[in-house]
Amino acid sequence: MTDAQPNELNVADVLALLAHGELDVQGMLPWSSNYTLLTTVRNNGLQGLAVYKPRRGERPLWDFPRGTLCQREVAAYLLNAALGWDLVPPTVLRDGPYGIGSVQLFIDADQEAHLFTMQKEGGFEATIERLAAFDVLANNADRKSGHCLKGHDGRLWAIDHGICFHAEPKLRTVLWDYAGKPLRPDILADLRSLRANLGGATADMFASLLDPDELRALRRRLDRLIDSGKHPDPGPGRNIPWPPV
Repeated sequence: MTDAQPNELNVADVLALLAHGELDVQGMLPWSSNYTLLTTVRNNGLQGLAVYKPRRGERPLWDFPRGTLCQREVAAYLLNAALGWDLVPPTVLRDGPYGIGSVQLFIDADQEAHLFTMQKEGGFEATIERLAAFDVLANNADRKSGHCLKGHDGRLWAIDHGICFHAEPKLRTVLWDYAGKPLRPDILADLRSLRANLGGATADMFASLLDPDELRALRRRLDRLIDSGKHPDPGPGRNIPWPPV
Protein backbone atom coordinates (compact mmCIF):
# COMPACT_ATOMS: atom_id res chain seq x y z
CA MET A 1 0.00 0.00 0.00
CA THR A 2 1.30 3.46 -0.89
CA ASP A 3 0.00 6.95 -0.14
CA ALA A 4 -2.34 5.45 2.47
CA GLN A 5 -5.55 7.40 2.97
CA PRO A 6 -7.84 7.24 6.02
CA ASN A 7 -10.71 5.68 4.04
CA GLU A 8 -8.51 2.73 3.00
CA LEU A 9 -7.78 1.67 6.59
CA ASN A 10 -9.53 2.36 9.83
CA VAL A 11 -8.15 5.30 11.77
CA ALA A 12 -6.61 3.09 14.47
CA ASP A 13 -4.52 1.30 11.82
CA VAL A 14 -3.39 4.61 10.33
CA LEU A 15 -2.42 5.96 13.76
CA ALA A 16 -0.50 2.74 14.52
CA LEU A 17 1.35 3.05 11.21
CA LEU A 18 2.28 6.66 11.95
CA ALA A 19 3.26 5.99 15.57
CA HIS A 20 5.27 2.81 15.13
CA GLY A 21 6.35 2.69 11.51
CA GLU A 22 9.91 3.18 10.30
CA LEU A 23 10.37 6.69 8.92
CA ASP A 24 12.51 7.24 5.84
CA VAL A 25 12.88 10.93 4.93
CA GLN A 26 12.45 11.60 1.22
CA GLY A 27 13.04 15.36 1.25
CA MET A 28 11.73 18.75 2.32
CA LEU A 29 8.34 20.04 1.27
CA PRO A 30 8.48 23.55 -0.27
CA TRP A 31 6.91 26.78 0.98
CA SER A 32 7.06 25.90 4.68
CA SER A 33 8.14 28.27 7.45
CA ASN A 34 9.54 25.36 9.47
CA TYR A 35 11.29 22.13 8.52
CA THR A 36 8.56 20.01 6.93
CA LEU A 37 9.75 16.65 5.67
CA LEU A 38 8.04 14.14 3.40
CA THR A 39 8.70 10.63 4.64
CA THR A 40 7.74 7.10 3.82
CA VAL A 41 6.46 5.14 6.80
CA ARG A 42 6.46 1.32 6.94
CA ASN A 43 5.10 -1.07 9.53
CA ASN A 44 3.91 -4.69 9.41
CA GLY A 45 3.66 -4.79 5.64
CA LEU A 46 1.91 -1.44 5.36
CA GLN A 47 3.50 1.57 3.70
CA GLY A 48 2.38 5.13 3.23
CA LEU A 49 3.55 8.72 3.08
CA ALA A 50 3.63 11.09 6.02
CA VAL A 51 4.61 14.67 6.84
CA TYR A 52 7.19 14.87 9.63
CA LYS A 53 7.73 18.19 11.42
CA PRO A 54 10.60 17.81 13.89
CA ARG A 55 10.68 20.07 16.94
CA ARG A 56 14.28 21.03 16.26
CA GLY A 57 13.24 22.48 12.88
CA GLU A 58 10.69 24.91 14.34
CA ARG A 59 11.35 28.59 13.78
CA PRO A 60 11.18 30.46 17.13
CA LEU A 61 8.14 32.74 17.52
CA TRP A 62 7.86 35.60 19.98
CA ASP A 63 4.34 34.69 21.12
CA PHE A 64 4.44 30.88 21.28
CA PRO A 65 6.63 28.83 23.62
CA ARG A 66 9.63 27.43 21.81
CA GLY A 67 9.48 23.81 20.72
CA THR A 68 5.70 23.42 21.09
CA LEU A 69 4.43 23.73 17.52
CA CYS A 70 4.56 19.99 16.89
CA GLN A 71 2.50 19.40 20.03
CA ARG A 72 -0.13 21.86 18.77
CA GLU A 73 -0.36 19.94 15.49
CA VAL A 74 -1.24 16.82 17.48
CA ALA A 75 -3.62 18.71 19.78
CA ALA A 76 -5.52 19.91 16.68
CA TYR A 77 -5.93 16.33 15.53
CA LEU A 78 -7.05 15.31 19.02
CA LEU A 79 -9.66 18.11 19.12
CA ASN A 80 -10.88 17.12 15.66
CA ALA A 81 -11.18 13.47 16.76
CA ALA A 82 -12.96 14.37 20.00
CA LEU A 83 -15.55 16.28 17.96
CA GLY A 84 -15.87 13.46 15.43
CA TRP A 85 -15.36 15.87 12.55
CA ASP A 86 -12.61 14.20 10.46
CA LEU A 87 -11.17 17.51 9.27
CA VAL A 88 -7.53 16.97 10.27
CA PRO A 89 -5.49 14.03 8.95
CA PRO A 90 -4.38 11.49 11.58
CA THR A 91 -1.40 12.93 13.47
CA VAL A 92 0.88 11.61 16.22
CA LEU A 93 3.79 12.88 18.31
CA ARG A 94 6.82 10.61 18.18
CA ASP A 95 10.56 10.31 17.85
CA GLY A 96 12.00 10.32 14.36
CA PRO A 97 15.24 10.70 12.42
CA TYR A 98 15.60 14.31 13.64
CA GLY A 99 14.08 13.88 17.08
CA ILE A 100 10.60 14.38 18.50
CA GLY A 101 8.08 15.84 16.11
CA SER A 102 4.59 15.55 14.69
CA VAL A 103 3.94 12.91 12.03
CA GLN A 104 0.79 13.40 9.97
CA LEU A 105 -0.67 11.29 7.20
CA PHE A 106 0.20 12.83 3.83
CA ILE A 107 -2.88 13.76 1.84
CA ASP A 108 -2.65 13.17 -1.90
CA ALA A 109 -4.34 16.38 -3.04
CA ASP A 110 -5.22 18.48 -6.04
CA GLN A 111 -2.33 20.96 -6.19
CA GLU A 112 -4.50 23.66 -7.77
CA ALA A 113 -7.25 23.53 -5.13
CA HIS A 114 -7.53 25.36 -1.81
CA LEU A 115 -10.29 26.73 0.40
CA PHE A 116 -11.29 29.58 -1.91
CA THR A 117 -11.51 27.31 -4.96
CA MET A 118 -13.57 24.79 -3.00
CA GLN A 119 -15.94 27.55 -1.89
CA LYS A 120 -16.34 28.57 -5.53
CA GLU A 121 -16.79 24.97 -6.66
CA GLY A 122 -19.51 24.29 -4.08
CA GLY A 123 -20.46 21.11 -2.28
CA PHE A 124 -18.20 21.75 0.71
CA GLU A 125 -20.45 24.18 2.61
CA ALA A 126 -21.26 21.92 5.56
CA THR A 127 -17.60 20.98 6.06
CA ILE A 128 -16.40 24.58 5.75
CA GLU A 129 -18.87 25.82 8.36
CA ARG A 130 -17.68 23.07 10.69
CA LEU A 131 -14.09 24.15 10.00
CA ALA A 132 -14.96 27.75 10.94
CA ALA A 133 -16.18 26.56 14.35
CA PHE A 134 -13.13 24.31 14.73
CA ASP A 135 -10.77 27.23 14.17
CA VAL A 136 -12.55 29.30 16.81
CA LEU A 137 -12.16 26.46 19.31
CA ALA A 138 -8.52 25.87 18.39
CA ASN A 139 -7.81 29.62 18.38
CA ASN A 140 -6.13 29.17 15.01
CA ALA A 141 -3.77 32.05 14.32
CA ASP A 142 -3.14 31.08 10.69
CA ARG A 143 -6.12 29.71 8.73
CA LYS A 144 -5.00 30.52 5.21
CA SER A 145 -6.88 29.26 2.18
CA GLY A 146 -3.86 27.14 1.26
CA HIS A 147 -4.06 25.35 4.60
CA CYS A 148 -7.04 23.43 3.23
CA LEU A 149 -6.46 20.61 0.79
CA LYS A 150 -8.84 18.95 -1.63
CA GLY A 151 -7.87 15.31 -1.41
CA HIS A 152 -8.21 13.01 -4.38
CA ASP A 153 -10.74 11.25 -2.15
CA GLY A 154 -12.93 14.33 -2.76
CA ARG A 155 -12.74 15.53 0.83
CA LEU A 156 -11.59 18.79 2.36
CA TRP A 157 -8.67 18.32 4.74
CA ALA A 158 -7.36 21.00 7.13
CA ILE A 159 -3.62 21.12 7.81
CA ASP A 160 -0.92 23.33 9.40
CA HIS A 161 -2.09 23.82 12.98
CA GLY A 162 1.25 24.65 14.59
CA ILE A 163 0.13 28.05 15.87
CA CYS A 164 -3.13 27.16 17.55
CA PHE A 165 -4.29 26.93 21.18
CA HIS A 166 -2.65 30.08 22.54
CA ALA A 167 -4.18 31.17 25.84
CA GLU A 168 -4.73 34.70 24.48
CA PRO A 169 -7.09 35.47 21.57
CA LYS A 170 -5.17 34.91 18.33
CA LEU A 171 -7.82 33.91 15.79
CA ARG A 172 -6.73 34.91 12.29
CA THR A 173 -8.66 33.28 9.50
CA VAL A 174 -10.03 33.83 6.01
CA LEU A 175 -13.25 32.15 7.21
CA TRP A 176 -15.29 35.06 8.55
CA ASP A 177 -18.22 34.19 6.27
CA TYR A 178 -20.24 32.87 9.22
CA ALA A 179 -19.51 35.68 11.70
CA GLY A 180 -22.56 36.43 13.83
CA LYS A 181 -24.62 33.62 12.33
CA PRO A 182 -26.23 30.88 14.46
CA LEU A 183 -24.31 27.65 14.79
CA ARG A 184 -25.84 24.83 12.82
CA PRO A 185 -27.74 22.42 15.14
CA ASP A 186 -25.44 19.47 14.42
CA ILE A 187 -22.35 21.60 15.16
CA LEU A 188 -23.87 22.81 18.43
CA ALA A 189 -24.73 19.23 19.38
CA ASP A 190 -21.13 18.12 18.76
CA LEU A 191 -19.80 21.01 20.85
CA ARG A 192 -22.10 20.06 23.74
CA SER A 193 -20.98 16.44 23.46
CA LEU A 194 -17.34 17.58 23.58
CA ARG A 195 -17.99 19.64 26.73
CA ALA A 196 -19.66 16.68 28.40
CA ASN A 197 -16.73 14.40 27.56
CA LEU A 198 -13.79 16.79 28.00
CA GLY A 199 -12.46 14.96 31.02
CA GLY A 200 -10.70 11.75 31.94
CA ALA A 201 -8.43 10.30 29.29
CA THR A 202 -9.26 13.06 26.78
CA ALA A 203 -8.30 15.77 29.27
CA ASP A 204 -5.09 13.88 30.08
CA MET A 205 -4.12 13.75 26.40
CA PHE A 206 -4.70 17.49 25.98
CA ALA A 207 -2.77 18.16 29.20
CA SER A 208 0.24 16.29 27.78
CA LEU A 209 0.30 18.67 24.78
CA LEU A 210 -0.87 22.07 26.09
CA ASP A 211 -0.03 24.01 29.22
CA PRO A 212 -2.72 24.53 31.91
CA ASP A 213 -3.52 28.11 30.85
CA GLU A 214 -4.03 26.99 27.25
CA LEU A 215 -6.30 24.13 28.31
CA ARG A 216 -8.39 26.45 30.48
CA ALA A 217 -8.65 28.89 27.55
CA LEU A 218 -9.86 26.06 25.30
CA ARG A 219 -12.62 25.27 27.79
CA ARG A 220 -13.62 28.96 27.91
CA ARG A 221 -13.83 29.17 24.12
CA LEU A 222 -15.97 26.04 24.09
CA ASP A 223 -18.30 27.49 26.74
CA ARG A 224 -18.63 30.78 24.85
CA LEU A 225 -19.49 29.05 21.59
CA ILE A 226 -22.15 26.91 23.23
CA ASP A 227 -23.60 29.69 25.39
CA SER A 228 -23.78 32.22 22.53
CA GLY A 229 -25.00 29.64 20.01
CA LYS A 230 -23.36 31.55 17.17
CA HIS A 231 -20.11 32.06 15.31
CA PRO A 232 -18.16 34.98 16.81
CA ASP A 233 -17.53 38.30 15.12
CA PRO A 234 -13.95 39.38 14.42
CA GLY A 235 -12.20 40.94 17.37
CA PRO A 236 -10.00 44.04 17.37
CA GLY A 237 -6.65 44.03 15.64
CA ARG A 238 -5.45 41.89 12.77
CA ASN A 239 -7.85 39.01 12.19
CA ILE A 240 -6.94 37.83 8.66
CA PRO A 241 -3.63 36.04 7.97
CA TRP A 242 -1.24 37.28 5.32
CA PRO A 243 -0.94 36.15 2.67
CA PRO A 244 -4.54 34.88 2.66
CA VAL A 245 -3.64 31.93 0.42
